[in-house]
Amino acid sequence: MYILYEVADRIATITLNRPEAANAQNGALLDELDAAWMQAAQDPDVSVIVLRAEGKHFSSGHDLNDGDWPGSDEITLEWIIAAESRRYLEYSLRWRNVPKPSIAAVQGKCIAGGLLLCWPCDLIVASEDASFSDPVVMMGIGGVEYHGHTWELGARKAKEILFTGRPVTADEAEKVGMVNKVVPREALDTETRALAERIASMPPFGLRQAKRAVNQTLDVQGFYAAIQSVFDVHQTGHGNALSVSGYPILVNLEQMKEKLR
Repeated sequence: MYILYEVADRIATITLNRPEAANAQNGALLDELDAAWMQAAQDPDVSVIVLRAEGKHFSSGHDLNDGDWPGSDEITLEWIIAAESRRYLEYSLRWRNVPKPSIAAVQGKCIAGGLLLCWPCDLIVASEDASFSDPVVMMGIGGVEYHGHTWELGARKAKEILFTGRPVTADEAEKVGMVNKVVPREALDTETRALAERIASMPPFGLRQAKRAVNQTLDVQGFYAAIQSVFDVHQTGHGNALSVSGYPILVNLEQMKEKLR
């Protein structure tokens, strides 16, 4: 079991529970996570959803060594698009549109695919040691599948982070509005819980309407269409890699993770 789930005082807490792998996302973890989100969404006794993680790091991103991916001599672009569309793009958009407020509590590293877990949440509380990065340009790809970079960071900061691969600190993320609050590591759970309790005391229908209003405003500005179109751009990186013997993206991913350890 990669996901823990509990409900208390109208708050559903979803916990990533693969700390020995820095909560790397294999297929089973993502499927369990989606099921937990849907359970919380459908539970009338839940007003707020909290996403947190066990261990030192929130998430080290996609785990391409979990057995779900075919070998480099068997993989096709059609397979990649189908797999990434379902588990990366569709899951993230579904979580974003759950009609209940959600809060991500982020500590340690949140790398590449980790952004697909916290960015769909309405609020982010980060510990002082948290950092956010998307260094997949070194793999020949222009960014992860759910391309919230421009919306979360602003255009120039998004380009800087993608071009350099460097992490964004918690304080920096708060300054650009990607993070709502930065707290000491030891206070992350208590501060997140206090925020969730305050939100849970509000009328559920009012919360739903407020979230809908903000999300629809972003969608009118082009958020949804941009996420969909940039996903297609993302796939050109895989297409290019497939034209090179040995599918080097998988090799480069391991090199990338080694640099970030």
